[in-house]
Amino acid sequence: MYPHERSLVNRLKDKPFVLFGINTGDEKSLLRKLINDGEVTWPFWIDDTGKDGPITQQWAVEAFPTIYVLDAKGVIRFKDVREEEMDHAVDTLLAELEEESKRKES
Repeated sequence: MYPHERSLVNRLKDKPFVLFGINTGDEKSLLRKLINDGEVTWPFWIDDTGKDGPITQQWAVEAFPTIYVLDAKGVIRFKDVREEEMDHAVDTLLAELEEESKRKES
């Protein structure tokens, strides 16, 4: 998934978009390598306590990876979308945000 996520981050670098990853367990060394190799170019958090950690519990993560796409108000609008579905979800929310901005200007 990293190549697609990296391309999404690059494509939307000038848009109001943030990709944020949360990893569990003891993956610090792997993540550092991925960052150093340029595979992961977005911010992330490591929930050291693993699958029973507070983030995993609070967000009701049952499987890995779990993907949430939130709108500008922080509401989960899409879950477990990947590749083209993720692009569509993000583009839909960005279009809604742009439309809302235009309504406010007029």
